[in-house]
Amino acid sequence: MAPQRASTSSGQPPDQSRRRPGWRRLVVVLVPAAVAVALCAVDLSGRSIWIDESATLSIASQHGAALWAAMRRDGGNMLAYYALVHLLFSWFGDGTAVLRAPSVVAAGLTAGAVAALGARLFRPVVGLAAGLLTAVSVAYVYWGQNGRAYAFMFAFVALSYVAFAHLVTGDSRRRPGHASRLAAIGYSAALVLALYMSFVAVLVVPAQLVSLYWYRRRFGLVAACLAVAAVASVPIVLLAHARGSSQLFWVPRPNLQSESEVVQAVAGSGLPPVFHNTASSVPLLVLTVLGVLAAATAGLRRASRQPLADGISPARWAGALVAAWLVVPTVLDFAESLVGQSVFESRYLLMSAPAVALLLAWGLFESGLAPALAWCGLAGLLVLRGAQIVPTYGVSPEDWHAATAYVLARERPGDCALFYPSDVRQAFDYYLLHSSAPRSSWPRPVLPTAPFTEVRPYVEDYATLGGAQLDAVARSCRRVWFVSSHAGVPNGTPLSRVHYSRYLALVRGLESRYVGHRLVRMSYASQIDIWLFQDRR
Repeated sequence: MAPQRASTSSGQPPDQSRRRPGWRRLVVVLVPAAVAVALCAVDLSGRSIWIDESATLSIASQHGAALWAAMRRDGGNMLAYYALVHLLFSWFGDGTAVLRAPSVVAAGLTAGAVAALGARLFRPVVGLAAGLLTAVSVAYVYWGQNGRAYAFMFAFVALSYVAFAHLVTGDSRRRPGHASRLAAIGYSAALVLALYMSFVAVLVVPAQLVSLYWYRRRFGLVAACLAVAAVASVPIVLLAHARGSSQLFWVPRPNLQSESEVVQAVAGSGLPPVFHNTASSVPLLVLTVLGVLAAATAGLRRASRQPLADGISPARWAGALVAAWLVVPTVLDFAESLVGQSVFESRYLLMSAPAVALLLAWGLFESGLAPALAWCGLAGLLVLRGAQIVPTYGVSPEDWHAATAYVLARERPGDCALFYPSDVRQAFDYYLLHSSAPRSSWPRPVLPTAPFTEVRPYVEDYATLGGAQLDAVARSCRRVWFVSSHAGVPNGTPLSRVHYSRYLALVRGLESRYVGHRLVRMSYASQIDIWLFQDRR
């Protein structure tokens, strides 16, 4: 893939945006950013929080040493994000809108950064189209409405590419000046912030380095930036090493289902199992895959005809940068997931989704299509992508609001509550504290035993009860609400199977001590089991 117009004799790609009025360049960036923010702001608080968001709530609600202990317990992952949310909670409270608002801003940054990158590498119209395709993505809108750090990871990865492009394609006729220094600082800072949002952001570094094979400049400056980023990342590396990889026990090895989920998410054609596919999911996926393949083929054919200028091919580099962004992180993630700790999850590989948007935009506006046909193609893709987003508003794949309300509506004096794993209590506790039910009507917690008024983080805490402890529960509790989700699966990873066996042991232990029991199951993406055990033996 290559820009349509020839490079300059200096080896610098034509920066046509510099010859356009400033307001036009600003529009290219601001329009996609505004669209992304608007799409994420719709019904921001309508969806119930889920277990991971409840972890953010419980960790960011801590103070002082307790806050640091909670962030350290999570292995340093999302460290900067927890600190940011903690500040927002201190100023504005812990409402769901406050929890999710930072991610809305991050979604706007991502779309704007992709637009800026497209305009830098190709033309402003390509940047505008790529930014809009990034903004209108069901996966990016979902994470832009989510109280987790992934939207920020996507944003800082995209910003690192913008800085990287400026750093590498700076004027080669003079020594790096003020602009290059700013690009170097921005590149290092974006990488560090991306890593402090999620460790998997490191996968874009090999992709960026691979692209330099086609544009062999600024190796020393890039290496210096990476060294600075590495040093700045030492604290989270130490925290992650101390925590180990056990926090990823739930991620299975790559299989057909997970591979399909990754492809759909990165292509913007759906987000299973979080949301059900619609009638347009498959057509959109097919069109996207065909569009990416067609753009890549046309780009390779055109790049092969581009003459080298002083041994440098900026035209080829622009395409190589985008292609490596799409391919390299996915290949590395897949390989690591086969031989080591599996991290093959769509949320991690969504860092490469902007590459799909850039390829589609380039194919529409730089591969020789008539302008009217290109704009119609863009409009069609945006409509199909929007059709994936609209049905998701207000949908709760993991509805802890409803689960909490169900228990409170049926609770009786003397009831107890048991949670497995302890993580799920965080979400239950949040809606319990925000309910209008008097505290006298709340069930008494027996696992964990801390009062509901004490907000504590229970990240991946799979504590259980032994026989003597269950006997004590049966003696003191007339009825027991046993609430469970994310309890492991019988055919999952080894640790996941262990957790599931403990869940079954708890169920059997309660069944042996109570005559009657009833099970209600809620949600579909991550099932919530609500058991009611009553009538002691």
